[in-house]
Amino acid sequence: MGRVRHWAAGIAVTCGVFACAPAETTIEWELAGSFPHDTTAYTQGFLFHEGHLYESTGLYGQSALRKVDPATGDIVAEVQLDSMYFGEGLALVGDTLVQLTWKEGVAFLYGTDSLEAIGTFDYEGEGWGLCYDGTTLFMSDGSDVLRMRDPSTFEVVGEVSVVERGFPVRQLNELECVGDWVYANVYLSDRIVQIDKQTGEVVGTIRGAALAGPGGRPSDPGAVLNGIAYIEETDAFLVTGKLWRSVLALRLGGADGSS
Repeated sequence: MGRVRHWAAGIAVTCGVFACAPAETTIEWELAGSFPHDTTAYTQGFLFHEGHLYESTGLYGQSALRKVDPATGDIVAEVQLDSMYFGEGLALVGDTLVQLTWKEGVAFLYGTDSLEAIGTFDYEGEGWGLCYDGTTLFMSDGSDVLRMRDPSTFEVVGEVSVVERGFPVRQLNELECVGDWVYANVYLSDRIVQIDKQTGEVVGTIRGAALAGPGGRPSDPGAVLNGIAYIEETDAFLVTGKLWRSVLALRLGGADGSS
């Protein structure tokens, strides 16, 4: 695929009575490639590890955990969830995959090789997105709060409220931890927000409307942008959506406009 560049419009400024503050900082992105994606996959959790994509899919009766060859889209291994569970976010802690469920209060644990089941965690509230920064798990539940959990016990050890220009950012969905940041899909929008994981401040926004075409987004209203996987070796992001035809490789510029 040829390289397509999407450039930000710059930084808008909102002025109040006492001060002016940046209204939004848009992160530039460059489309660097495209890979097949199963159009039946209702993507909920997404991560890259040692050459494979791991994908948690949702919907009752259709939820699964998959290990996928990203070059071909072929499923290398798959575990179907019981029909009482709705699969959600996914994180990798060491060699253990942690898969959330939506309203069932259970997180399933698997090995990365053949996706063998190795245990569960229980939790209260809804499960949406999950990511691991090497020390702490960050979990979303559709609100403006990210809860921090101990990766060994899944107990809540802290929380941070996500704000943009002083206003709460709700509907935080699929998550990806990268360095000092948590990247989050905002459900029912084309936005991916870059969050300072210490303060909860949104420091940048990826506008994904232009991804719908190359991503093969169907007309289904539920087929929203959802799925962020970071490849540390190449500093690239793989993104997709629920029921999309493609996984897209992106290279990002900085939230301050640097590349």
